[in-house]
Amino acid sequence: MKQIIITFVLCLLVGNSIAQDDRYAEGNKQYSDGDYQSAIDTYKGILSTGVESGSLYFNLGNAFYKNGELANAILNYERAILLKPHDKDIKFNLELAYSQTTDKIESVDDFFLSKWVVDFRNKTTSDTWAFIGISFFVLTLVMAALFFFSNSSLLKKAGFYLGVGLLLGTFVTLTFSYHQKNKLLVRHHAIVFSPSLTVKSSPDASGTEIFILHEGTKVEILSSLGQWKEIQIADGTVGWVEESSIAMI
Repeated sequence: MKQIIITFVLCLLVGNSIAQDDRYAEGNKQYSDGDYQSAIDTYKGILSTGVESGSLYFNLGNAFYKNGELANAILNYERAILLKPHDKDIKFNLELAYSQTTDKIESVDDFFLSKWVVDFRNKTTSDTWAFIGISFFVLTLVMAALFFFSNSSLLKKAGFYLGVGLLLGTFVTLTFSYHQKNKLLVRHHAIVFSPSLTVKSSPDASGTEIFILHEGTKVEILSSLGQWKEIQIADGTVGWVEESSIAMI
């Protein structure tokens, strides 16, 4: 619980430091002036200091998109959506960028209930879910006090049932927070950067060619062996590619 609170405060401080960074305003002005390469260099300079935010990645993605670098645009939109999963502008631009990629891969349909849970979890960030979870836990303690110390049977029942509901809400929201944070810390997806990438049946240059991917396609990393990565695309097909041909989100 203490770790979640500290993380929440740190993220607020990081977001504030970006807003106060003169280079961020400079990059925005360069973008507005149509100097996209300079804007890219400025935004990347901020990222090189270890500071990151959804807005920063989003602006960098926009600059890459305007500069005609589709794969880089998608990569940074994907990084932005990890930090701001509820942002409609990022989602729109990401979908727009994907619509311009060569590969049109039909994804395997998820169970509708699982998809609903994931969509709901992505409504906000890890820190917001943590804040909600902590609030629910505090209210659970209040309901527990009401149950144990109230002389009214009606209030005892209310405290018990509301306490159980709030405790369940605490568990769900903190689980959502953990999953959202885990997506940031453990990256399992990458973007293809090679104009034409041949996927092999084994982690070897002499392996059988299975299919071809093009830049901008998103893949999931299943395992690694030396300089090779075992990937899976949206339709469930699996193969091996060289690490240098992809960039981790």
